Amino acid sequence: MLVGEEYDKVGTFNEAETAAFHLQLLSKIIDMDEYPFTKLVIERNLTREEFAILMERLEKLNEQYEAQKEEGLIHFSSLLIHFAGMLTEKLEPDSTINALQREGFYPSLMNEFIRIIKQNNKG
Repeated sequence: MLVGEEYDKVGTFNEAETAAFHLQLLSKIIDMDEYPFTKLVIERNLTREEFAILMERLEKLNEQYEAQKEEGLIHFSSLLIHFAGMLTEKLEPDSTINALQREGFYPSLMNEFIRIIKQNNKG
């Protein structure tokens, strides 16, 4: 029979296991291809905190992009480099950019990043 702390550990584990199982079931009934960034967050096991930090940083980066664009700048490679550097090690820049763009997050910024990446791959 489990008591006290031992029960808490098992109970917490069982709750986490159940939540993971429920998530697997949900992912089978939802077309995850429509939500590539969300799928990436789940697959890469981002925590709520990591997700919140990323979204906050993306918002600031998008604001910088819009301000620079308004000022007439036409080269945004430094923002792409900043983006890559701000990512958690769980995320790869190219796949994250593509997923964000496909899911509709910061479309102008993500389209610009994709344009820069394509241009760099040609050269």
